[in-house]
Amino acid sequence: MREEAAEVSEKATKKFLTIIRTMIRLFKVKEKQKEEAKNANGNGSFKKQSAGELRVHKDISELNLPKSCTISFPNGKDDLMTFEITIKPDEGYYMGGKFLFTFNVGATYPHEAPKVKCKTKVYHPNIDLEGNVCLNILREDWKPVLNINTIVYGLYHLFTEPNHEDPLNHEAAGVLRDNPKVFKSNVRTAMAGGRVGDTYFTKCI
Repeated sequence: MREEAAEVSEKATKKFLTIIRTMIRLFKVKEKQKEEAKNANGNGSFKKQSAGELRVHKDISELNLPKSCTISFPNGKDDLMTFEITIKPDEGYYMGGKFLFTFNVGATYPHEAPKVKCKTKVYHPNIDLEGNVCLNILREDWKPVLNINTIVYGLYHLFTEPNHEDPLNHEAAGVLRDNPKVFKSNVRTAMAGGRVGDTYFTKCI
């Protein structure tokens, strides 16, 4: 009887240990699944958009660009906060040229204007040789009701009607003011990849 009791007890113990091991394995599997789910949520493709990103998405979806302007996304369309605008004026001093602008939109948009730079070296009274742009709506006249479309039209307007009264390139502004014919000649020389004064320009025509 004692031997039978011992045998039964041993079987019960083995069964109990098997159950415990199974429970431990299940617990580890569940913990691993929880960790994987946590990592997936933290690193997944879904990302809550900021108010600035939502506004940029709206602005771009409503763009009504002039036929001489195009938009591109160097980082892909998943990144709408960085894009490029190419302007090819079809009238005025800069007709036939091709000018590239980069837009970097901050998280505080539309409360702050985008950062806009001209990547094409251009002889222009309102754009300096480093690509900084003098456009009032990018500075003191910016308001949250303005949008990307407004800026693009403002940039286009700089090429059709350059302004010598609010210059960044003072030399170009002085020539435009005092001798428009020489200014026109300088613009054509610069766009053809020539030299104006001490400055060499890359061909953009």
